[in-house]
Amino acid sequence: MKTFNDENFVLDTPAAQKLYHEYAEGLPIIDYHCHLIPEYVASDHKFPNLSKIWLEGDHYKWRAMRTNGVDERYCTGADTTDWEKFEKWAETVPYTMRNPLYHWTHLELKTAFGVDKLLNPSTAREIYDHCTAMLQTPERTARGLMRHYNVEAVCTTDDPVDSLEHHIKVKNDGFEIKMLPTWRPDKAMAVENPAEFKAYINKLAEVSGVAISKFGDVIDALQKRHDFFASVGCRLSDHGIEEFYAEDYTPAEIDAIFDKVFTRGEELTAEEIRKFKTAMMVEFAVMDHDAGWTQQFHYGAIRNNNSRMMAQLGPDTGFDSIGDFTVAKKMSKFLDMLASRDKLGKTIIYNLNPRDNELVATMLGNFQDGRYGAGKIQFGSGWWFLDQKDGMEKQMNALSNLGLLSRFVGMLTDSRSFLSYPRHEYFRRTLCNLLGNDIEKGLLPASEIDFIGREIVAKVCYGNAKEYFKF
Repeated sequence: MKTFNDENFVLDTPAAQKLYHEYAEGLPIIDYHCHLIPEYVASDHKFPNLSKIWLEGDHYKWRAMRTNGVDERYCTGADTTDWEKFEKWAETVPYTMRNPLYHWTHLELKTAFGVDKLLNPSTAREIYDHCTAMLQTPERTARGLMRHYNVEAVCTTDDPVDSLEHHIKVKNDGFEIKMLPTWRPDKAMAVENPAEFKAYINKLAEVSGVAISKFGDVIDALQKRHDFFASVGCRLSDHGIEEFYAEDYTPAEIDAIFDKVFTRGEELTAEEIRKFKTAMMVEFAVMDHDAGWTQQFHYGAIRNNNSRMMAQLGPDTGFDSIGDFTVAKKMSKFLDMLASRDKLGKTIIYNLNPRDNELVATMLGNFQDGRYGAGKIQFGSGWWFLDQKDGMEKQMNALSNLGLLSRFVGMLTDSRSFLSYPRHEYFRRTLCNLLGNDIEKGLLPASEIDFIGREIVAKVCYGNAKEYFKF
């Protein structure tokens, strides 16, 4: 019987162990998509206790706690203490077995704080006090944890109207780890709500210094902000979309749609919304291509399903789920709209519904282009609900069978937490286990284990991202 969470955790075979320990373990981390709070890095934030760094804002944990019968006040309530919230999480952890939270919890405790004990009600107080004490040291501040995990670069998620003042401060401070912004312009195409859209466009006009009265002005203002983001080190965009948009449209139609929603404040038809979103996605893609950026598309989530809890808590509180959109033809048409103009740059596509794994993996091959180097169009790692061992294995198996696993840019945290870096270790162990098991079964030659380690494992874990993004 193997030991839980030891040095060979997830590694089933001698070949898997060799690949991980000799080629993956200890590699730097390029976290090219995360939701860290930039101010925390800029101020080198010190977390007062384990609850604040571990539970605050973590909707993964909140979903599990609710499912385990924990009252909402112990998840998001203002009338409960940090310790009380942690106590309820400790009660929940044993019941998360076979959920990735069980693995993440113990990996994070071990790698960040040296805690080998299992978290449960009997160990909760000891673990809480130990970790809280460590969080008061310089080695466990926001920047200290990034150094501890050998982070080389992180890319946050930022709106075009953001000042990026914290990114600028971090650079000016001479902090050795790069914190770069990522362009996330979702609000600039959110015409479903005319009032909110108008307020956002007015804010965009203010920060860009461009007076906006027509659609062309919007693009001019966004281009100014795009240039500003580039000057602060941005090299990626990110788009959170339910589905891909690929409607036929004319410039005159988009001008009229913008006038209708912005000037007159009128509701748009479903067709008008789709046309406007298509036009915006094309404009964004052209900006990214011309700047040499990578564009990312996270698609397929149904958000804010529980209207009562949305009204009570707002978004990103654990009430989202996997959608079942039909996307293949629209995805293909959108990419082709760009490729036909030679304006399709580096692109990463993340699906949330696992049924789309093979769909995305085959779509990539339609638009690869050696002029951009290896793996121009990427199948993004298992995202959100798929960010777990089974989800990562299925994503990598689909990519292996239908593309080139060897050119994959690998893992990211997609997290708001400074304790989420072990997700990279979890991914690396899973990758090494897949390849190592193939070697043990004779599906890959044992004589090539050094090549597999150097050219596949080390590059998927680190080298490919470094070459692809060129931070």
